[in-house]
Amino acid sequence: MERIDKILNQDLFLKYLHLNEEAEKNRIFCHHDMVHFLDVARIAWILNLEEGLGIAKDLIYAAALLHDIGRHMQYADGTPHEKASAVLALEILKECGFDDKETRVIISAIETHRDSEVATEATLNGILYRADKASRPCFACKAEKQCDWKKDKKNKTIKW
Repeated sequence: MERIDKILNQDLFLKYLHLNEEAEKNRIFCHHDMVHFLDVARIAWILNLEEGLGIAKDLIYAAALLHDIGRHMQYADGTPHEKASAVLALEILKECGFDDKETRVIISAIETHRDSEVATEATLNGILYRADKASRPCFACKAEKQCDWKKDKKNKTIKW
């Protein structure tokens, strides 16, 4: 996954990752960091395999690594992070060798990763949405009782 390694070492990606870290340094709830990004990527890859979707691994990992990269902007100015992340991801994807078609697919998944209408789709949009929600370890969270996620959305078991 050469292009994924490029993302991991890309200056803008590292800058945005650091900005997320700074913005969430006092946050007691789930963080939007490398641990979350990799959890989402790995769960999305498992869903892809289990559902026989045939989506390329590097597309899944690129979408997962970049889906929350603009979270710091939501804290700073209220920009919905899925929109901010999609904008910030464009340059990173281009610099890391993704072509226009691949970029459109990845950006679509980033833009819709909070949209429940894509939840059941057999697409990158659908598996990114499902993996993002499934990645949260509510069963082990010290702040779970204070979290505003609806009770039926909280992950109380391990599935993947």
